Amino acid sequence: MSVKKETEKSKGLTDVEKAAMKARLQELKAETRASKNREEGEKAVLAAIAQMKDPNDRSICKRIHEIVTNAAPDLMPKTWYGMPAYADKDGKVICFFQAASKFNTRYATFGFQHDANLDEGNMWAASFALIKLTAAEEAKIIALVKKAVS
Repeated sequence: MSVKKETEKSKGLTDVEKAAMKARLQELKAETRASKNREEGEKAVLAAIAQMKDPNDRSICKRIHEIVTNAAPDLMPKTWYGMPAYADKDGKVICFFQAASKFNTRYATFGFQHDANLDEGNMWAASFALIKLTAAEEAKIIALVKKAVS
């Protein structure tokens, strides 16, 4: 990790970060118009998955979507910063997917927000790197999602 020198000026947000912020603003506007509309949320998530550039991101996210909606049917699908996410009845994001291609990172991630019931002592994982999904990873995700909404 490189450290910026004091003489270097920050250029602000990158184009990708700006696009994510614009997507989030659009999501907030849509939420106020169609609050808690499962069909609209499902459409938005499926559109976000379809727009993923990397086929591996798309296939992993499609399977994550199936896993989450089956393991926690009460969670509302929605997009969050342009990525698929799943919220509780109060609209609070519980879990989300972030494509590797979105921010040019090494791996996709599946993460949980602070409202997920995953607290375990003084330290616990809140985000997981995903290279590929096998039955073992799927079982772990199902258990985590179920625990998160318990």
